[in-house]
Amino acid sequence: MAVFFISANLKPIFQEFEMYTLFTKLGVFISFLLSAMVLDFIAKKNELTKRSGFKILIFAVCSVSFLAILQDNQIIVANLCVLLALRRVISLKSRKDIALKIFDATFWICIASLFYFWSILFIFIVYFGILFHAINYFKNWLIPLVAVFVVFILVTTFHLIFHDDFYTWAAWFQNSSFKFENYQNLSVLIPISIILALSFWTLSHYFKLYNKSGIRSRPTYLLVFITLLISVMVAILSPVKNGSELLFFFVPFSIIASNYFDSKKEKGFKEVLLIVLILMPILLPIFL
Repeated sequence: MAVFFISANLKPIFQEFEMYTLFTKLGVFISFLLSAMVLDFIAKKNELTKRSGFKILIFAVCSVSFLAILQDNQIIVANLCVLLALRRVISLKSRKDIALKIFDATFWICIASLFYFWSILFIFIVYFGILFHAINYFKNWLIPLVAVFVVFILVTTFHLIFHDDFYTWAAWFQNSSFKFENYQNLSVLIPISIILALSFWTLSHYFKLYNKSGIRSRPTYLLVFITLLISVMVAILSPVKNGSELLFFFVPFSIIASNYFDSKKEKGFKEVLLIVLILMPILLPIFL
């Protein structure tokens, strides 16, 4: 991850060298690495996968296969915030500190939306978490609204102090684009095709795991799948279609695909798939 990120950002950093740009990229790089670590923590803590490195490998390989992701500061930071929110939502199953976890999850999603507007759709994950784990208390359904209001107050205060202006809807909102011309570029089309094909292939195994899981574990599996669906919607509504919009998708996909690679069946076929995935970010820049 480090090698690909640095190589993708060397030109932007040194083309017009500024300390601000350097420290910004350093912060984004740390966020990128933290995303992988938080993903690993979520999967292990909640026993979503076995204690293997497949989820990190899949997330890393998919992420570095798209140059647009590595150069997009906003979406990398937003993705980390969404991961922190997902961690809190999934932890609702412990039935401890429910109100605080709901508030934290909504808070992180609102922060993510400041960097990437359409990530606000992940607030539905919070409500699904409430539906699965905390439906009995009506006040839990109101806590996300409180968190949204708190973020609004904080952002407004920040802008008034440092910019002497209100934070407006126009500054927050990002228009959707339905122009998919960039997907015709082979450097985007090939990795998307491979990842989507693998997604459909591994989902069947994931649903089998869901059916075999206990009643207590099923809501967590469902939350991961719902996150996958929302990430698809975020990608469809994204303002730019260049591959960067898929970063949110790679989080639940890594967990789902990891379960497939952790299984004992089809070892030879899975080794071929892994080789294809690993070679994908290496060969694409060479031949395309």
